Amino acid sequence: MSTRIAFLKGHGTENDFVIVPDPENAIDLPPAAVAALCDRRAGIGGDGLLHVVRSAAHPEAEGMAAEAEWFMDYRNGDGSVAEMCGNGVRVFARYLQRAGHVTEGDLAVATRGGVKTVHIAKDGDVTVGMGRAVLPEGDVTVSVGERSWPARNVNMGNPHAVAFVDDLSHAGDLYSPPPFSPAAAYPDGVNVEFVVDRGPGHVALRVHERGSGETRSCGTGACAVAVAAARRDGADPTVTGAPATYTVDVPGGTLVITERPDGEIEMTGPAVIVAEGEIDADWLESATSA
Repeated sequence: MSTRIAFLKGHGTENDFVIVPDPENAIDLPPAAVAALCDRRAGIGGDGLLHVVRSAAHPEAEGMAAEAEWFMDYRNGDGSVAEMCGNGVRVFARYLQRAGHVTEGDLAVATRGGVKTVHIAKDGDVTVGMGRAVLPEGDVTVSVGERSWPARNVNMGNPHAVAFVDDLSHAGDLYSPPPFSPAAAYPDGVNVEFVVDRGPGHVALRVHERGSGETRSCGTGACAVAVAAARRDGADPTVTGAPATYTVDVPGGTLVITERPDGEIEMTGPAVIVAEGEIDADWLESATSA
């Protein structure tokens, strides 16, 4: 390993990430290293880490290399591996554009949740094809303190529990995962969204992201919320034959989610690179072994 490792910092609606370019998958990033880098006081700070690898160079992505040159090896802020991150894909695409690997227009990005289609617009916004939602059967309940709510179980390549509440303050501090039942619904944990209405086709959320705590935004969560809202509102596109579009306010900004009649979901929002520099490999080794 070289003595210094390149990194960038970026965010999508203030869901922020440490970006580590590593085309040939040569950098070892165990969970402790990722957690150290994402530490907001002792490291660079981020809700997660985007490890940028060519699909052909990563054992989890080589089967997707014919469809997508680049693999988003995404990690949560605690170092755990995640299937997908919608805001992360947008920031990942912005990095590829900045680095000269892609230009405005369409591209494909491999993720553990499958290959995602991305469009980089001239106005700077990035649209990600998020795939189809899966709506598992069975009742789910989430709780905060003495309050409990029914939640819609939505899987966007990662699991979500969407609860509609009267006030976003009812979500509490979201430092720790909100309890849910039954436990069998989410054996590997869950992202929990608390949602209020702002107007027709307009909602706002707060989210506890599995492995990261409360974040300023969650792209897959915004998609899950739009899907749940459309079913609640009788606007299921697979039934009505018309697209359903929701404006979703997150603490860090606004995302626009559209579900098409074929079930495909698109998410549009900003993606910003704010800094770049170098990680000291000796510090990272020390932080990892501490």
